[in-house]
Amino acid sequence: MKYLAVLGRQPEISIAELMAQDFPLEIARLGGVLKLAVKLEDKPLEYLQGLPEGKITVGVSDYSKKASRRTASEEALKLKKILVRHGRSVRVVENREAVLSTATSLHNGLSGKNPRKVELIKTDDGWYRVIGVQDIEAYGRRDQARPARDAKVGMLPPKLAQILINLCGPLKPGVTILDPFCGTGVVLQEALLMGYRAYGTDISEKMVEYTEKNLKYFKFENYKLEVGDATSFQWNQPIGAVACEGYLGKPFSKIPTEMELKEQKQECGVIILGFLKNLGKQIKGGTPVVIAVPAWLRENGEYERLEIIDKIAELGYNVDNKTREGLVYHRDDQVVARDILILRKK
Repeated sequence: MKYLAVLGRQPEISIAELMAQDFPLEIARLGGVLKLAVKLEDKPLEYLQGLPEGKITVGVSDYSKKASRRTASEEALKLKKILVRHGRSVRVVENREAVLSTATSLHNGLSGKNPRKVELIKTDDGWYRVIGVQDIEAYGRRDQARPARDAKVGMLPPKLAQILINLCGPLKPGVTILDPFCGTGVVLQEALLMGYRAYGTDISEKMVEYTEKNLKYFKFENYKLEVGDATSFQWNQPIGAVACEGYLGKPFSKIPTEMELKEQKQECGVIILGFLKNLGKQIKGGTPVVIAVPAWLRENGEYERLEIIDKIAELGYNVDNKTREGLVYHRDDQVVARDILILRKK
């Protein structure tokens, strides 16, 4: 596994290299990363035998090509059998699938904090030990605790907000992150938690009021909110980065017809391109802009994207992910997904 845009290093730096440099492995701010793991220098049994005295709790996740619930369970029980024979007390975390879920890992303490509670990962190229697990409960708490919510405008997950900010690349501490479609303030909330300043605007006065209420609930400071249309608003400077969920159009509970899709593409494209044109006149060259735009589920199970990449380039942006493979964020069978565009002002 590797850190991505957070470090801003090319080629990507591995976790082993980070540990050698004493880099803080803060999985809590990585959003899309479920687990962090490092490769074992010893064989799994040798590693477990070297753990401190006391009861061992071990779980096995099998990511190999032939993985199954059975293979993962067999590996765990085999390790337990040998360890017990050598006098160790061992509890095995039961596998419901080949891979232990983050919830299972978290609830059984397999997050790398207790040296005797271990999750081992089997792959085709060797074994790894988990050193960090995404705290899904922490995300849930700060998402559900916000007093002002509006399901009609969609619920941006805090982890997705983190991803949008992280994809801006390495930013100086305390820079201002702008969200021109701030909604209920989730991106601003996560930016403030990361130590940045937050600047939010929205065309809806109601949404700005919701954001204000939510940020005050968490006792945040260092933020500014204004009502404004992103296609024409003049923002205060300086702006260090832009991270936002753009206009996603009409919510659908079923796959849209060709006519509906055409209408939505037109409407969303006009607003998003209008925003980028307006923004491009105001930010400095090199400023990162990460925006989630809509993509729609089709009958073949694939998501159809907005066809605006060439037009974005014409507006004075470099598009860092032109192929955009793997950057569509959605739940299973979600009709309107988020397609993440990574841009930089020329």
